[in-house]
Amino acid sequence: MVMPLRLLILCWVFGQGCGDTPQWFQDISTDLFHSPGNFSLGGLFPINELTSNLSTREQPDDIHCDRISSYGLGLSLVMKYAVDEVNSNPELLPGIRMGHQMFDTCKQSSVIVKPTMLFLTKGDTKEVSVMCNYTEYSTRVMAVIGPQTSDMTSVIGKLLGFFLMPQISFGATSEKFSDKSLYPSFLRTVPSDRRQAEAIVHLLKRFNWTWVAMVGSEDEYGKQGILELSSLASKNGICVSYKGLIPVYSDPVPTVKEILQRINETEVTVVVVFALFKPARDFFSEVIKTNMRAVWVGSTSWGLHDQVTSLEKIDTVGTMVVFSDMTEILHQLDDYAKELFSKLGKQRDDRIRQGRPPQNMKASPSLFDPCPQCSDFSPDNVTLLTNPLLKYTAASVYTAVYTVAHAMHRLLGCNSTTCHKGADHNIYPWQLLNVIKNVSFNVNSKLFQFDSNGNPNIGYKIFTWEWQKGKLQFKEIGSFDKTLSIDEKLIKWYTPNSKVPNSTCSADCEPGQVRRVKGLHSCCFDCIKCKEGTFHNNTEDIQCTDCPQGQWSTQSSTNCTFPTYDYLSWSSPASLALLLAGLVLLACQGAVGVLFLCNRGTPLVRASGGAMSAFTLLSLMGGCASVVLFLGKPNDWVCYLQQPLNALFSTVTLSTILALSLQVVCVTEFPDQAPAHLDHLRGPGSWLLVLALCGVQVGFCGWFVNEGPSLSLYVANMEVTFVRKFLRCPVDPMIGFGLMQGLNVLLGLVSFMCTFMAQKPAKQYNLARDITFSTLAYCVVWVVFIPIYAGWTNEQKSISHMTAILISNLGLLSSFFFPKCHLLLTNPELNTAEYFHTFLEGTPLTTQEDQEE
Repeated sequence: MVMPLRLLILCWVFGQGCGDTPQWFQDISTDLFHSPGNFSLGGLFPINELTSNLSTREQPDDIHCDRISSYGLGLSLVMKYAVDEVNSNPELLPGIRMGHQMFDTCKQSSVIVKPTMLFLTKGDTKEVSVMCNYTEYSTRVMAVIGPQTSDMTSVIGKLLGFFLMPQISFGATSEKFSDKSLYPSFLRTVPSDRRQAEAIVHLLKRFNWTWVAMVGSEDEYGKQGILELSSLASKNGICVSYKGLIPVYSDPVPTVKEILQRINETEVTVVVVFALFKPARDFFSEVIKTNMRAVWVGSTSWGLHDQVTSLEKIDTVGTMVVFSDMTEILHQLDDYAKELFSKLGKQRDDRIRQGRPPQNMKASPSLFDPCPQCSDFSPDNVTLLTNPLLKYTAASVYTAVYTVAHAMHRLLGCNSTTCHKGADHNIYPWQLLNVIKNVSFNVNSKLFQFDSNGNPNIGYKIFTWEWQKGKLQFKEIGSFDKTLSIDEKLIKWYTPNSKVPNSTCSADCEPGQVRRVKGLHSCCFDCIKCKEGTFHNNTEDIQCTDCPQGQWSTQSSTNCTFPTYDYLSWSSPASLALLLAGLVLLACQGAVGVLFLCNRGTPLVRASGGAMSAFTLLSLMGGCASVVLFLGKPNDWVCYLQQPLNALFSTVTLSTILALSLQVVCVTEFPDQAPAHLDHLRGPGSWLLVLALCGVQVGFCGWFVNEGPSLSLYVANMEVTFVRKFLRCPVDPMIGFGLMQGLNVLLGLVSFMCTFMAQKPAKQYNLARDITFSTLAYCVVWVVFIPIYAGWTNEQKSISHMTAILISNLGLLSSFFFPKCHLLLTNPELNTAEYFHTFLEGTPLTTQEDQEE
């Protein structure tokens, strides 16, 4: 029993929550547009629509606005609801009654001036006093609620500002009204166009829509909105392919057709429509006719308006993403509407029973009676206050009324039971304005207040239109209040692939590419690859950045790196092949050495130089082994030894061969003197020659090492223009390398010249032949090596150098030693003093021709 009892108590306290209407509903007045009070609010609403032809107007007579605007009339009834609710609250303005006087604007400047002038009349008169000081000037109303549009606000804003009369608009969003030097008394309960432009730009950026078209209405709202949008879009990297304005005061169809044609030409898939609901309706009527599909981003003015949503086949135009002010739903408004229209229906029935004609048969609307037929309304007309658009926008009017009520609460010094300043106390509009600027209160538990420019602290809700079984529903998908919050999964994309469409002029550049703008739009560009030695890793940069010293990059790089060095590894195929060849060659040289050792002291070995032949073989083996200095990761010491050792081993070999060549020259060219000098040439002379030539080579090698840079210094001073490079020991100075190799080639050439014309001794071993072919092979190898070496890469140079060393060694071994080995192995009986006596004893040379004679 306890729980049901608590529920009954709650239902009694909060009657409307349990199905009962508030008690104050019983006191609702059926006078819709005027209500007396201790102070009054003026209301300006677009209750009717223009029916006069202003182009033919020649006199300042009355203008006819005879067609009711359901939405505008509904907004005016929301103000009545708010005023009635304020008066029903005994704690807000105790002992004080708020009145209201509402007039039609017809959305025409020539109409809105009349009620505005009336608001400024002194007291209840119809006269506006001309005074020097209006500080103590009492006007008909304390504040003005409205008008709805920026166009109408522009007409009266400065006039009300002169009197410092508070003007709180529920729909004028132009940013220019934030300028307090021009509009000092203007405030609003909806965000400004700049705020809405920020929200739209955030939405475009969220989906990466950087190529869009913008369409606005040709009025204050549309022009300023498109201007704000274009400026913010440009700052955020969004390009506007086309901007168009929908005519408001002339036939819009031709212009709209041209706009749609231009939009199609730009190939955009996203169009922002920043317009009032009537121009938007005209625009989408033509969109439907042309079967155009796109993503339409809608402003608050038309995004939820039934005049657009009710268009036939509007569901065929594509995806709608629209904005609405972030206001609260007035939950009691529906019940209030039912009660109000029920009372109006009863009064109409009473008039019918009394035989009085319906009011809608009377004259056209007048200044003080903007809707004569409204007195004939019945519960059938309750949709004026229950349609979806009004539900989402009614709170703007409601909040404006409560702003004045809370300001009066403070100005009159009220508490929950009484006001210190009574109803007879003189309060002036400028005093109320100062309080309104700093007022703050809760609307449905949410704090509301103004900033220094009179703009509210509210954002936007974001909706998408979704059709389910042919019925339109507004699905809330996100919000914007300083930051954008959106749930993309809630959006149903009416696109061919049912996915988020792409709307860009050019595809995003790949990493390492920069944009080169083409045409007038920064979003239309070609992607240019960054060259080697440059990089691009910041999308804000418009050109590639040079790499810092000591680093390099490849084409299309996003960063620079320190170079990586390659070298001939021991396991590479080329290295293995050359190592195998070197080992075979070493084995052959070792075998020759063993063979000569076994036959030491024999005429053949003595004729080949004796002990010097062993020295020749050792130098050949050393030269062959020196190729290992080209393998593995080089270092300073390896580079110091690489070229000098190779050159020096070759010098030893060639100098010993030169010593033998000189002996051949002595025997063949100077046979008479040969016996006397041969021992000197063969003994100390040969060793002195070898030592002298090796000394010269050592000098060249020392100069080369001293003048050339170390590997570490070479790398440090290297101009880095590569990411990866083969590292070899520096051959510098090149003249030093030329001197070392040139000396060896010169030795080989001199030996060749000494022996190639020597005559062959009859029935004796031809030692000159071995020298000729061995030195010729050496010279040919290194002469051919020079042009090959000059034109190849570093890796190829190292391989070719190793190859030349091994081939020249093979040439010397095979041409000088292999014939002798062949004789020792196949014809050992020829290894006699008689077969070698010419070269051993210096006896005169006997040729084959001499023997035949």
